[in-house]
Amino acid sequence: MLIDGELTGARSGATFDNRSPATGSVLGVTAAAGEADMTRAIAAARRAFDHSSWPVDRALRRRCLEQLQSALEAEKELLRTELVAEVGCPVMTTHNAQLDWPLAEALRYPAGLIDEFAWERVLAGGGLFGDRNKRTVVQEPVGVVAAICPSNFPVEVVLNKLGPALAAGNTVVLKPDPHTPWNATRLGRLIAEHTDFPPGVVNIVTTPSNEVAGLLSTDPRVDLVSFTGSTEVGRLLLRQGAATMKRTFLELGGKSALIVLDDAKPELALRSAVGVCVHAGQACAATSRMLVHRSMYDDMVEAVATAFAAVPVGDPALPETLVGPLISAAQQDRVRAACTRAVRDGARLVTGGEVPTDLPGHLADGHFFSPTVFATEDPGLAIAQEEVFGPVLVVIPFSDDDEAVRIADSTAFGLAGAVLSRSDERAMAIARRLRTGAVGVNGGMFYGADAPFGGYKNSGVGRQCGIEGFQQYLETKTIGSRLPRQH
Repeated sequence: MLIDGELTGARSGATFDNRSPATGSVLGVTAAAGEADMTRAIAAARRAFDHSSWPVDRALRRRCLEQLQSALEAEKELLRTELVAEVGCPVMTTHNAQLDWPLAEALRYPAGLIDEFAWERVLAGGGLFGDRNKRTVVQEPVGVVAAICPSNFPVEVVLNKLGPALAAGNTVVLKPDPHTPWNATRLGRLIAEHTDFPPGVVNIVTTPSNEVAGLLSTDPRVDLVSFTGSTEVGRLLLRQGAATMKRTFLELGGKSALIVLDDAKPELALRSAVGVCVHAGQACAATSRMLVHRSMYDDMVEAVATAFAAVPVGDPALPETLVGPLISAAQQDRVRAACTRAVRDGARLVTGGEVPTDLPGHLADGHFFSPTVFATEDPGLAIAQEEVFGPVLVVIPFSDDDEAVRIADSTAFGLAGAVLSRSDERAMAIARRLRTGAVGVNGGMFYGADAPFGGYKNSGVGRQCGIEGFQQYLETKTIGSRLPRQH
């Protein structure tokens, strides 16, 4: 771990196993922080914010982020191998959102804002109190940020939390998911060995204990909690943080819809549908509901089922693999239970719905699940309403554009979505009507460090990335001052 500038084990000496989700074997061990370790990290972050120059020294912040960028690039290929091993993500995904995309801009973009952002502005005129009254609006860092990260895209989420939080002048306690701790501990080592970050500015605490992690949402020395994960845990963090009025950013679950209009290109629709299989469906923005116009519904269900049955499942280290393992046996059980319930509820299982039995022997203890397609006329079924977080797609028919929008917006979530049509104008019109935080139109990509990402409804509170995400790590102060009388 990295605590107060020191690379350290847990005070108790405790460790926990880091297991491969593909093979079930132990990759190695990681320090298991206890309450004393987390308390020390919070104290270090508080001290660094209150008593170091970090919050006000913009040149130092920019230099440290640039040093960290260089250090990460030097170990990029080691990090790639490590991600495949502990996350179980197919190696092909590390060339986009798992590694290469965030490494290209997640630190560079906020580092650039340090010099470009309008930290202060003076309001025009003197307002109600005359021209001699000057009002200055100042943006300043929130303070101590707790960054709590998930297992599915750990580097992407970690860097897109750290970059803006640190560039804005905050100090951070980072708590990675216990299933995928090593990318974060590698980051801590690079900070300690290759950068000028003052002690306590970045602290990285690994723990399998929910009680220890929970200190981040209850300790009054923490000013903001930035969390990416499940809606259930997000609600818990909101409740826990209420006592100390913590600002809370939540990027939570989704049940996003891919809307295929009657004039859409079938081949584009098919490629988009298969996207839910990538990384075994473990993506919060995955379009796990496919809404298809009735005129092409039966043909599309058959085509999607054929495509899903042919999707390569297996060793994530192989370049052809699209579907690797789920992150844990518990998640595998949840996906299987969701499929069992879907059949019981009346959804038609078209393909998949089971643990594959034809994998090589070294993957026998991995947490795999076959790409699965359900078809149903009822958009209210649990399989069409609840996040599964697995390679499971439900295909639902609609009759017109209005019904497509109604079905798309019928869940408690509102994170992402997609619309396909030969008419960009028609697709854009539907995209603007959807109650969701991000929409792709005809294959367009909304991702980027400069593009705000987050959800409506139960998909979260606030935005990550972009100017909006940067401002989330800032407080706003208005200062009224009296100008001297002119003689």
